Amino acid sequence: MSRVLKGFKALLASSSEAAATSGAAAKFSSAAAATAKSATSKAAKKAPKKPTTSKTNTEKPATPRSSGIFKVTAVSPALGQFLGAQQASRTEAVKQIWTYIKSHNLQNPSNKREIFCDEKLKTIFDGKEKVGFLEIGKMLSHHFVKTT
Repeated sequence: MSRVLKGFKALLASSSEAAATSGAAAKFSSAAAATAKSATSKAAKKAPKKPTTSKTNTEKPATPRSSGIFKVTAVSPALGQFLGAQQASRTEAVKQIWTYIKSHNLQNPSNKREIFCDEKLKTIFDGKEKVGFLEIGKMLSHHFVKTT
């Protein structure tokens, strides 16, 4: 029988049986205490983890992005009139449109994903009365002149 099983028998046995197996129980309890002590000493010896911090990127100066949606490209006359510039990046165009929408309170109060178009926005969004905010990117794509 294993020491663990003998230890459990000692706990469950009556007092007369406990006296007979007390030697085995004593061995079990001393072995358990030794393993617990060694586990705590190992944990104490381990070095505490250093908190992870994000590294600041001080080595490289911030460079403006000039590819993908950040690339400045020519825009259609309608979008150029709305933005006040004949060239813009997609991100800048969307930012200016959202600024216009929020400043003129054109979002549907009951459904914030829906935008009511006024006359100025209708020139950009193909004359639609309402536009979903996920449609803005799709509707703007034909206003950017593709360059190869």
